[in-house]
Amino acid sequence: MKIQHPQLIGMIALSILGLANVTACRADGPYHFLKEIPVGGEGGWDFLAIDEAARRLYVTHASKIVVIDLNKDEIVGEIADTPGVHGFALATELQRGFSSNGQESKVGIVDLETLKTLSKVDTGKNPDAILYEPEQQEVYAFNGHGQSATVFKANSGTVVATIALPGKPEVAAADTKAGRVYCNIEDKNEVVAIDSKTHQVVDTWPITPGEAASGMAIDLTHHRLFLGCSNKLMVMMDSTNGKVLATVPIGQKVDGNAFDPGTQLAFSSNGEGTVTIAHEDAPEKLTAVQTLVTEPRARTMALDPKTHKIYLASAKFEPLPEPAPGAPRQHPKVIPGSLKILVYGTTGQ
Repeated sequence: MKIQHPQLIGMIALSILGLANVTACRADGPYHFLKEIPVGGEGGWDFLAIDEAARRLYVTHASKIVVIDLNKDEIVGEIADTPGVHGFALATELQRGFSSNGQESKVGIVDLETLKTLSKVDTGKNPDAILYEPEQQEVYAFNGHGQSATVFKANSGTVVATIALPGKPEVAAADTKAGRVYCNIEDKNEVVAIDSKTHQVVDTWPITPGEAASGMAIDLTHHRLFLGCSNKLMVMMDSTNGKVLATVPIGQKVDGNAFDPGTQLAFSSNGEGTVTIAHEDAPEKLTAVQTLVTEPRARTMALDPKTHKIYLASAKFEPLPEPAPGAPRQHPKVIPGSLKILVYGTTGQ
């Protein structure tokens, strides 16, 4: 997943127009803006992760992870020494967390009670998405530049496999009953299915008509994958055979997806400044129900299954100077102190 940088100034205008008409937006669907949680600090962000039982939100933030109490909506701690962190996976039964530290090509093993890093595991180049598979109690670090997955035991950090992948891996999901781990291969327009016992890629499926999927979420009951694709589609795929069953249009620059089993709603967080919300009407039918206006570049998200709230990160950015002729594209910096979490929920929250 991409660490957040600004893309198109036009997105700002889209967001301002949408926010100016927030009353109409609320009428369009079940979700609306609830509040902001200030985070501050310096640098960008990437994945968010929720520990439903412990009521914590983990926000990856440059070289640290900020921990927010979901009952109080306030910061209660941070995890240090996570250079270039992309994601954070949770093994709550072991009281362990795992940070994918892209800049150092390592995963940090964290004590969830003390928030201290206990040790680090070497991975392939630039671990990005990260996943805990509870049946085998193993962690999968998907190496964005290494085109591989490093698999290690959660309780010891012992590496048990390095899985070669056919391209650049992005977000993944696990189905413990099926014994499978699924991962987007972004540059190949494919999803791979990995056997969680043998650590072998056992299936490779095209995502057509979708392209370059980044986000992924899973409906474990109906065996459905929801893929956020760069050509502005959410693809619903059968995770037992790779068949594409339905699609709905979404916004531009998607980078995150979520699925709420309690409401049967699937979400895509889009960097243009929207969240597309769709309902799984039936195992083969997906219907878009709302385009929720958020903020530009709020492209990663987390969902709290207990409250059904969704959380997105956003910030303000410094203006870009005029580029020199022939110079590579620049990315403006996050204005220090401006990072925040946007909270959205349903009527009555």
